[in-house]
Amino acid sequence: MDTLLAAPAELDFAEYVAARRPALLRAARAITGDHDNAEDLLQSALASVWTHWTSIRDHRAADAYVRRTMVNQHHSWFRQKWRTRERATDVLPEPQARWTDDVAPAPGGDRRLWPLVSALPPRQRSAVVLRYYEGLSEAEASAVLRCSRGTIKSNTSRGLAALRRSICGTLVPPHERLHP
Repeated sequence: MDTLLAAPAELDFAEYVAARRPALLRAARAITGDHDNAEDLLQSALASVWTHWTSIRDHRAADAYVRRTMVNQHHSWFRQKWRTRERATDVLPEPQARWTDDVAPAPGGDRRLWPLVSALPPRQRSAVVLRYYEGLSEAEASAVLRCSRGTIKSNTSRGLAALRRSICGTLVPPHERLHP
């Protein structure tokens, strides 16, 4: 883009994307659990946000707007029929995506946890990611997901309980597990 001919809104958006893309890509990766889908999700969300960029009054809230757009887009992807026709196989067509520096877990984060987080149902995963990965408060997460604080609390609680069960299941040898 020629910066001499670019409109101020285009410059603002380009600067925003350049500055925030790594953090937004981490959030997209956490939402989707997959690097390639995260790239697609972020691109789709940014394209949508671009069309409304001039109507966003407070650009300091742009991250929340983009995150909400990503969550909505991700949920709507799973409503599309072609996605339900995909079948898992024992043979992977390509190697598993690895974390890169611009999409690594949060500082101090454990990379071994992400496959477990990715396996959570979408609403629980979204709540856990927004609360603990993005560091949002219950009120902020409820605003992003457009639900009550109680829904955030219950989805976060269920997600954390599922993670604890998964972690305990992987740490305790099968012959030592207690079965009710």
